[in-house]
Amino acid sequence: MGRFFSLTLLIIGSLIFSGCFSKKEIDLRPQKVLPSWYANPLQTTSTTLYATGEGEDREDAVANALSMMASTLSVSIASQFNSKKVVKEGLQNSIDSTVSNEVQSDVKKIRISHYEILNSQEAGFKKYIVLIKSDKQKLFESLKNELDRKFALIDGKIEDASVHHALQKLHVYKMAKADLEDVPNTLTVMNVLNGSFSSREYVHKMQMIDSSYERELSNISFSIECDEASKNLEASIKEGLGSKKLQIKKSNGEKHFKIVVTSNIQRASSYGFTLARAAIEITVKDYKNSVMGSSKFNITGQSTQGYEIAKESVAIKFGEIIKKEGISKVLGIEL
Repeated sequence: MGRFFSLTLLIIGSLIFSGCFSKKEIDLRPQKVLPSWYANPLQTTSTTLYATGEGEDREDAVANALSMMASTLSVSIASQFNSKKVVKEGLQNSIDSTVSNEVQSDVKKIRISHYEILNSQEAGFKKYIVLIKSDKQKLFESLKNELDRKFALIDGKIEDASVHHALQKLHVYKMAKADLEDVPNTLTVMNVLNGSFSSREYVHKMQMIDSSYERELSNISFSIECDEASKNLEASIKEGLGSKKLQIKKSNGEKHFKIVVTSNIQRASSYGFTLARAAIEITVKDYKNSVMGSSKFNITGQSTQGYEIAKESVAIKFGEIIKKEGISKVLGIEL
């Protein structure tokens, strides 16, 4: 009995001993005293932005410092907006808060690519601290250069698309609009960094791209031709095109496209279900009858209520694919 008791104590002791070693590593090094440049950092001036940050490594610390710099900049912009905004009596605080939150959210989308690391230091276990600065005029110039490059790239793509069909032009304008979504935020920051800056030229360019997209969209049309087995697929295609604000009508113009849908459906049975196995082929042609895009789908519908209901199941699944994948992917074209 005594031997058994001794053996039990030995096992318990071993478990406790091994458990101690399995615990998470603890850093026993003394914490370093934070340097003055971090504890009392330089304050942002009329010409220079300063910010500190900390992270698990240098890269993480810089990223956090840049985020802090953007927040500092947003406070400056919000203050400028608030000072210019006419506010009804009794609503000042609530509107100030709204403006500040909106501006801060917008400024955080701006990528501050021009900055300098003034100081960096390891401050403890998995703790790195940095101090960065950005010259406001140089930051303005970097943002302007990025903006000019973005518009030049878009202009090049639009010029290249001018020799292609209408769908390609529409896609280029659509992608241009997406690329320019954050430009108003950038222009706001640039105006604060440089009071003499005028955004009129850039705003005009964006308006021209918007109007060109709307013009292309309004001139493009589609017609749908389905064989007898594909008739119940037509409604889903129309709905998908409608979601893109595309017209459906008969036409022979250069900006008209024809969607041809054919289906080969095989009837089968399995475990009490009636099956409709459909091989669906979709082809999109331009006014010259040239193929612009195509796709194929194999969809199986099933029902306990007969073959017609099984075919309806195919149509339902086809509609779900359009909603999930998008009409562009289903037709095999860019919209």
